[in-house]
Amino acid sequence: MSGKRTSRKTPMEFSKKILVVAAFVNVAVIVFTFIMIWRTCDLSPLAYLIPAVAAETATGTGFYYAKAKVENRIKLMKLYNVEPTEQSFNEQGGYYNG
Repeated sequence: MSGKRTSRKTPMEFSKKILVVAAFVNVAVIVFTFIMIWRTCDLSPLAYLIPAVAAETATGTGFYYAKAKVENRIKLMKLYNVEPTEQSFNEQGGYYNG
């Protein structure tokens, strides 16, 4: 079979796994909270559980995007043959002023 394609899947990065697990935990806690509120008719868990896991997911997402920004900047610098310097990563914004 000469026309057969083999697809090579790259493994998921560890940071993406952390993001997926944090999102899953967030959804699981929200569902559990809704079930317990329905069974107990008490809304007080909303004040504690949901903000706690939502804050962790938001923090993880923010760090993931910051990491991705740096990685993409490095990839673009390699693509355009620009030597990475410390100033390149201390600048605000997405442009190179060299």
